[in-house]
Amino acid sequence: MSRRRTPTLPTAALCAALLAVPACQHAPPARGFTIRYEEPAPADAADAALLRTRKPAERAVTALNAYLDLPKPVTVLARSCAGEGTGYDPDTRRIELCYDDVAQERELLTDEAAVADVVTETVHHEAGHALVDALDLPFPSARAEEDAADRFAALMLIREGPDGERALRTAAEEYLLTAAAGPEDDPEHAPPAERAATHLCLLSEASPTRHPDLAPRAHTCTPDWPTTRDTWTHDLAPLLR
Repeated sequence: MSRRRTPTLPTAALCAALLAVPACQHAPPARGFTIRYEEPAPADAADAALLRTRKPAERAVTALNAYLDLPKPVTVLARSCAGEGTGYDPDTRRIELCYDDVAQERELLTDEAAVADVVTETVHHEAGHALVDALDLPFPSARAEEDAADRFAALMLIREGPDGERALRTAAEEYLLTAAAGPEDDPEHAPPAERAATHLCLLSEASPTRHPDLAPRAHTCTPDWPTTRDTWTHDLAPLLR
């Protein structure tokens, strides 16, 4: 779940070459986040159906567009990725949301609502990368950008209130389950247990009365909730509605 580049020809360029194709007669939105679905591979049909039924990507896109006025379009494209992995492609300004990643979440979290919450957190994480790209924000390393994208996801879900906080806790639970399954070879991201700890720390500081069981974490958060909130709000100032 990170930045990646693909050689895919941007839709606008393809449509310019194929004006007679009916799908190209409808111009894509000029700005903001949108969601589009590709037909899944047969093995991904159930996972695609979960996304269409539960609408976690639409939930994230609606929240992002209500909060931000992004001057260029970013498409959340749900598709079969054949193991490539969900990620943001700055060349196409596209978040590729992989049906096969949903299958992995379903193995860890048997409840569909919980899976949908994790997908919402994932879309917000990838949107963080899209905003780093749109605002040309400097980060000293890929790991630093990944950490910032995690904090952006936490910011968006905490802004949502109780439902978003539930999704953030569910995402933290998924990271803990991933950590328990064994070590991952992923140098760009923080270890799953550390990502879980960050989400829970920020939640404990942002909403202590609704999450008193997380209170002991409030003294160990780095960065803390006010810093996370204020840093992203400052960076997003040109786009805030």
